[in-house]
This record gives sequence, C-alpha cells and structure tokens, in this order.
Amino acid sequence: MKIRALDVSEANSYIKRILINDPILCSLKIKGEISNFKVHSSGNVYLSLKDQNSKINCVIFRNDYDKSLNLENGTKIIANGYISVYEREGSYQLYIKHIEVAGIGNLYIEFNKLKEKLQKEGLFDYQYKKPIPKIPKSIGVVTSLTGAVIRDIINVTKRRYPKVHIKLYPVKVQGQGSKEEICEGIRFFNEVHPVDTIIVGRGGGSIEDLWSFNEEEVARCVFESKIPIISAVGHEIDFTICDFVADMRAPTPSAAAEIATPSLEDLHFKLDNIQTRMNKSLSNIVEYDEQKLKYTFKRINTILNDYIINDKIIELDKITEKINLNIENKIEKESMNLRNLGSLLHNLSPLKTLDRGYSIINKDDVVVNSVLKISENDEIEVILSDGSLDCTVNKINKKEV
Repeated sequence: MKIRALDVSEANSYIKRILINDPILCSLKIKGEISNFKVHSSGNVYLSLKDQNSKINCVIFRNDYDKSLNLENGTKIIANGYISVYEREGSYQLYIKHIEVAGIGNLYIEFNKLKEKLQKEGLFDYQYKKPIPKIPKSIGVVTSLTGAVIRDIINVTKRRYPKVHIKLYPVKVQGQGSKEEICEGIRFFNEVHPVDTIIVGRGGGSIEDLWSFNEEEVARCVFESKIPIISAVGHEIDFTICDFVADMRAPTPSAAAEIATPSLEDLHFKLDNIQTRMNKSLSNIVEYDEQKLKYTFKRINTILNDYIINDKIIELDKITEKINLNIENKIEKESMNLRNLGSLLHNLSPLKTLDRGYSIINKDDVVVNSVLKISENDEIEVILSDGSLDCTVNKINKKEV
C-alpha cells in the first residue's frame, strides 16, 4: 500500500489526535520539581517538571492557575492534566488542570541555604560593588566557546562600541569540572591578562543546568575579583548566587554586553551636546563680557565727557571773565577818551568864548559873521553866554579897511 507524504502540520495534527485520545495520557498525574517557572503577561503559566533524569514542559492556562499555591522554582508538585501537542512547534507538553504541592526540592533548599549564609557574611553588600567602567578598552568573557553567549556578546559590542577588545576564556558552564574552570577564568583575567570588565555567563536552562553558578566556590571567586564582574547567567527570570555576588547582574548575555560598553552613537551625541553647551556657554560669556565692556566704555565716556565739559566750562568762564575785563578796560579807556574829547570840544566850543564876553548873531538861524549879510531894520538874534536878545538893526557901521 502506497502512503502519501504528509505535511508537517498534518503529521503534528495526527500525533496530537493520538495523544489526546490515549486513555492514560488524556488524564494522568506526574510528580516532579518545578523549574523555569514563568507567569506570562497573558496570565498563562509556563514551567518544567523535572526529576533526576529528565524533564517535561508544562502549561497552566490562567483559568486553571491557583495563585494561592505560591508556586516557584524548586517546589515539588503532583500535576494532574493531559498530554497534547503544540502543533506549531511540534512539541508535546503537559497541560495542567490541577496541582498538589508536595514540597520544596533539594536543590532549591541548598540554594536558599547558601544564599542566606553568604548574605550574612556580607558578600551581597552594596559597599563591595565595584563600578563598571564607562568606556572599557578590553572585556574578558568567561563562558562556553561554542554557545550563543559569546556570539551575542561579540555582536552587541561590535554594534555599540567596536573599539573594545573582547578576550574569551572558554570554560564548561555545566557538569563536572565546570565550577573549577569558571574560577580559573576569573583568576586568569585578574592575574595573567588584566581587562577592564569581566562578563561571566551562559544561556538559559533548568536549575540543574545553572547550578555551577550557585556553587560557593564560584561565588567567593567572584567576590574576590579585583576587576568588576557582570553576571549574565540564564534568562531574565533566572537568578543564581553568582548574580547576587557580582558587581552587577544582567538579565541576559546581550544585556551584559550593553551594560559593559557605551554606545558609540550615544557618545557622539553626548559629545555634540557637550560641544553645543560649551559653545553656548562661551557665547554667553562673550556676550556678557561684551555688554559689560560696552557699559564700562559708556561709563568711561560719561566720566570723560563730564571732565571735558567741566574743563570747557571752566575755560569758558575764564575766557568770559577775560572778555568782560577787556570790555571794561576798553569802555574805561574810551570813556576817558570821550571825556578828553568832551573837554577839548568844550574848550573849543563857541559857547566857551561867550563866557569871555563875546556873542553870536543869527539871522534866520544863520550865523552872521559880516555886516554885509544884514541890512538896516533886519530882525536878528544876539546869543550871549546866559541867554539871547531879539534885536532890530537901526544902523550899520562898516569898518574901514
């Protein structure tokens, strides 16, 4: 019999029908320890159930999720539900309808015990946190050679700040010998090949996968590092002891690369802003000094003008005084001349002659200086020194030559 080829979606759909119709898988109970616990923004819950050898992915729809159970990583539960296929991914998972809490897992107990111990010793204290360099020249990375972590870190640093040098110290990030290699990598960058910042990290996984970063030896090595360490272990929801001891925790390796490096674009933008502010400040200073200088010049000009005007006024007063004095002297001199002339004129005046007994004869307001100019019976005026006489000529006596 010839069987036609199925599409992927047809195959997944067929497998799903088989699983949901299986009398055992349609309603079963599975016990295990919770890991990778996450509440989605939709309200649905995603987690894994694991034992010592394997794990199964699980989903709790929001209508079936009992928040009062306070579920978290490490909690041991008995989950009641059914097995089905998530067709888009082709993965099967347990859809949980009901949960019975069995207790907290051993690893989670160890985690909390070590966390409490180190916290009491002060390994998590803020006072011991070293600042992450703003502009590093080199970054040391302690992670797996083959994982996505180093690729993500290199890609992010090349995009943000390509000038930085990345040095990888390859280590195992889980399993036997991994904690020793992680510590060796941290010591290498502290003692052999110094860098500005160290990133210690790996990708996501279960609590078992991440356990090397919960080891006390690794925690103390991170604390003793003289170089600032960024912990980038797992995903955002994952927390390890290394995260608490490190100088800074990053939710992902890519985020660690962003924390460790500046953005070249941001640096240029900040430099432009600084230059703009400096230019503005210099412009304001120049403008202020210019205004101050103008005001000073104005004050100086005012003061100088006042001095000049006062000097001119004083000089004008002196000139005026001199002119007035000259005028007075001139007037006095001319007055004296006039008096002298007056005296001279007075002495030369015919009236002065009259004082000596002489007289002046006028006929019709014309001075008569000869008998030839009058006739008998003419009316004449005889002017004396103290008055005048109106007379009639009775007789004319001519002088014999």
